[in-house]
Amino acid sequence: MKIIFLEGENLGEDMVFTPFLHLGEVTIYPSTSEKEMPERVKDADIIVANKLPMCEETLKDAKNLKLVCLTATGINNLDGEYLKKRGIHACNVAGYSTDAVAQHTFALFFYLWEKLSFYDDYVKSGAYIKNRNFSYFSQRFYELSGKTWGIIGMGAIGQKVADIAEAFGCKVICYSASGRKYQLTSDRKQVDFDTILQESDVLSIHAPLNSQTENLIDLQALKKMKPTSVLINVARGPIVNQEDLYTALTQNMIAGAGLDVLKQEPMAEDNPLIKIQDSKKLLITPHIAWAPVETRFRCRDEVVKNIEAFLAGEDRNRVY
Repeated sequence: MKIIFLEGENLGEDMVFTPFLHLGEVTIYPSTSEKEMPERVKDADIIVANKLPMCEETLKDAKNLKLVCLTATGINNLDGEYLKKRGIHACNVAGYSTDAVAQHTFALFFYLWEKLSFYDDYVKSGAYIKNRNFSYFSQRFYELSGKTWGIIGMGAIGQKVADIAEAFGCKVICYSASGRKYQLTSDRKQVDFDTILQESDVLSIHAPLNSQTENLIDLQALKKMKPTSVLINVARGPIVNQEDLYTALTQNMIAGAGLDVLKQEPMAEDNPLIKIQDSKKLLITPHIAWAPVETRFRCRDEVVKNIEAFLAGEDRNRVY
């Protein structure tokens, strides 16, 4: 089996690929462009990739291709109809990053909620040394207990976030863009879109990107949110309209936003959000919610298991 890694560096410079060596002849490319892809995959039996499009244009010369393995959960880069027509199987990795993404959700939130950038700068500037009082709290912040935490997308990550939010004393409400009815504990409530926008003190997004969620959070939605609310997106960038979010933040329609995902990654030069330099209002991290050391190595091991299962004639995490 010829196994081709097209985006090896996406798993990190510290990644160890030796678990794949017993599976076949392994070639690892740190990164690959769409233009380079057809030549690199033409002899592949198995492709391992992350964000590259898997479609006729990129795979038409890969005559031996049997399996596409993603080092990710999202499958919006897969042309399912084309893969099925070719008889090419595809697998993702699911559940490997639940704890990590939930952890990062709260890291983003508390940085904004408690104005930590301001207070860190205050102390490091030397101003605290000159302060007359033992405490200084010119930037007001609030207890999380008793607030309403809204969740869009109540899958494994959404449920983990709900558990943590409830541990802090929050009321949890949720919304499904697809209309799916969630099986919830008695303390949680599924609501409609307007209600989750209007009632949430914190609104975090954990939904897949699809026709129901793309541009879900636009200017009309943002206008319905509380001016004191915080928006967190650790799902997919295009779920939040970046231009509309810029307008909402600069016009104080909401208090703040924490983003780990953007419409274009790496960030586009013309992304208006780069103009907001106030870290009390906006925090953007470079798609790292999934990336603690343990999580990345778990992702690797899941891909190994997917390939082993395929070679044994078994379906594991198969999406096509």
